[in-house]
Amino acid sequence: MKTPCIGACKNNGGVCSGCHRTINEITQWRHFDEAERQSIMDRLARKDTTHVCPKCNNNAYCDISAGKSTCWCLDLEKRDRSGIENTGTCMCRTCLSELPIE
Repeated sequence: MKTPCIGACKNNGGVCSGCHRTINEITQWRHFDEAERQSIMDRLARKDTTHVCPKCNNNAYCDISAGKSTCWCLDLEKRDRSGIENTGTCMCRTCLSELPIE
C-alpha cells in the first residue's frame, strides 16, 4: 500500500508535520481505496489543485472549492491568521501547518 509517510510523524494541531496529512486521513488510510489514497497523495504533491495559496503562491487544494460540503482544514485546530490577508480560500497544508495554534 502506497503512503506519503516520511517517518517524521508529529501531530501539529491536527496535521502531521512530516507528510502533512490530517489526523483523520492518517487514521483512515487503510480504509481508503487506492483511488482515494492516490487523490490525497496528489493533493499533498500539489498535482491536484483548486487555487493558489494566498500566502506562498503555490498550488493549494480546498475541498469546498472542489464541490464538497466541508474542507480538510476544518478538522484542524484553529490557527492564528493575524497579519494574513483573508482571501476566502484555504492556504496550502504547508503554510497552514506553519501558523501558530490559537
